[in-house]
Amino acid sequence: MAEKYLGMTRRRWLEYLAATVLGNLIYFYSLGPFLPPSLQHTSHYLDMGSLVDFLTCVAVYLLIRLGGSLGAF
Repeated sequence: MAEKYLGMTRRRWLEYLAATVLGNLIYFYSLGPFLPPSLQHTSHYLDMGSLVDFLTCVAVYLLIRLGGSLGAF
């Protein structure tokens, strides 16, 4: 049985970590410079840029999960 940390397996923690790191890299280095100022993230504030960053991380996580489930076939 897989070892669990706070109710989640190590693999799930690594998926979350990878999605967060990759999502932030994509947002800040690929998307951020080309977005209009209203969608760019400002430090220490919750703004529309924070939402776009969050959605980027969620999209990366979904791609990781989809890739993992396709590998099972």
